[in-house]
Amino acid sequence: MQVIHGVGPCPTPSDPSAVTIGAYDGVHLGHRAVIGEVRELASRLGVQTVVVTFDKHPAMVVRPDSAPRLLCDLEQKLELLADAGVDTTYVVHFDEERAAETAEAFVDEVLVGCLSARAVVVGEDFHFGHRRGGNVDLLRAMGATRGFTVEGLALVGVDGKPATDGPNVSSTAIRTLLADGDVTAAAALLGRPHEVRGVVEHGDKRGRELGFPTANLQIPPEIQLPADGIYAGWFERADGTVHRTAMSLGHRPTFYDRPQGAPLLECNLLDFAGDLYGEAVKVRFVQRLRGEVKFESIEGLTDQMRADVEQTRSILIEP
Repeated sequence: MQVIHGVGPCPTPSDPSAVTIGAYDGVHLGHRAVIGEVRELASRLGVQTVVVTFDKHPAMVVRPDSAPRLLCDLEQKLELLADAGVDTTYVVHFDEERAAETAEAFVDEVLVGCLSARAVVVGEDFHFGHRRGGNVDLLRAMGATRGFTVEGLALVGVDGKPATDGPNVSSTAIRTLLADGDVTAAAALLGRPHEVRGVVEHGDKRGRELGFPTANLQIPPEIQLPADGIYAGWFERADGTVHRTAMSLGHRPTFYDRPQGAPLLECNLLDFAGDLYGEAVKVRFVQRLRGEVKFESIEGLTDQMRADVEQTRSILIEP
């Protein structure tokens, strides 16, 4: 997949394209349904498939105090888009100047000037441009004079078909499920387990003292984490090897009466011994085992940790 980072004017127009536009946070099943429509349309027209997305969620610029946490970072988003069969991703650098740009200027600069759009596919509730002034009707009106058609798609359900009265697939719905700790339901909407990425850092070695050494991950604060609790999942190292892991996410109430800063993600890799410090890794949440509990004794905690490890072992088949 070709990646174009749209910083400044587009140097030269690309080959004609069928385009979809959006934050594409998580590249979930709904996003993949839209991309499937774009790919089919591009094939009929004999043009390339292009996704226009952003280097940061636009809400992080226009309303930072209420911006949603992200389901994936830009690196993972590009990997997921490539896996979905996109030919080119145009990454818009989103800042205050871009936020002030009119919808009409965005269409002329990016869709027409850079991407030579012949067709545009977006959600029927799509809005863009300064103060969300652009919508599907504006796109259709501009497309009529600039040589592209516009298709507005309804939200899709968990089966990938248009949603009716049932639950629809959206980044917001997935964030809600994760905030409730329901990583299994979130995975059903994502089409894969929720993944976070971070660097293994030094901790207080409390897990090692208890007989359960852990890799402590530093997760960027803008990334959505599940609710505090104990989880079974997969731990992927920088070299691509994958290990089963029992994970504790939270504030360790057995040792601290009050939460200490951001939640700590501690991963106990099953059947592994080695140095992981400084390594960039990926963690995938498969199943929530239980909530965080304050134990009255260290013995009670270690007994439960042993049970958590055995439950993780029974849930996960060797990679």
